[in-house]
Amino acid sequence: MQEEPNKRLGAPSDVAAIRSEIKKFFLKDTPQGKLGKIKWGVYAFYDYDGEPIYIGQTYEGLASRVGRHLTNQRTDAVAMNVLDPFEVAEICVWPLDLSHLPAEEAKKTLDLAEYALFQKVIAESKLGAVLNEKAPSNCGAFTLPEPVRGRIIPDSIFPHRKHPDVRIARRARTIAELARVISEREPSPGLRRTLLTQAMRLEKLAKERFAEFSLPSTNNGVSENSTTPDEE
Repeated sequence: MQEEPNKRLGAPSDVAAIRSEIKKFFLKDTPQGKLGKIKWGVYAFYDYDGEPIYIGQTYEGLASRVGRHLTNQRTDAVAMNVLDPFEVAEICVWPLDLSHLPAEEAKKTLDLAEYALFQKVIAESKLGAVLNEKAPSNCGAFTLPEPVRGRIIPDSIFPHRKHPDVRIARRARTIAELARVISEREPSPGLRRTLLTQAMRLEKLAKERFAEFSLPSTNNGVSENSTTPDEE
């Protein structure tokens, strides 16, 4: 008797759940209509500590651009190990209505919005840095519209994804892969800055995790519960 061919498996349950949350996010209503139907705008990704980690702009659709970053891993930022989609817990978008502008003017407006967003997230960041390889150019002032923000990690997997040991392991792997990429080509100074930012992010999280287990110390820096060789 001939066996039936294996059915094609879908995405793992956690991946499918996150994609579902992303779809729900872009179904939100805005003054311009459904968020997922808006072409122009800027966006930011935030990690599990609310730290901004990456920004961008798009003229081809907010939903499609953000989706490429977070689902099919076909953007340069993901391919180059600049951005690990696993680290993204929240997304925030600033939709823009530029339909009345000529293409060149619309692009200039996007550049203005992206620089304004860059200034905003750098001020918010505890490290004063994001992972973008190229920082937006200072092209003038711009007032960002009201943002739309939401978490894309469902409650069922949020605690595991947020666990510091899991995130430390992910960051260490990302740094190793990014360092490998740098070693195999002539990288831009911006890519080296991204490597430094990743290392700073790893150090910060590792220090916070270690502090949870470190013992109280005396004034001379020796743990109250430690012993010297003479005392053993």
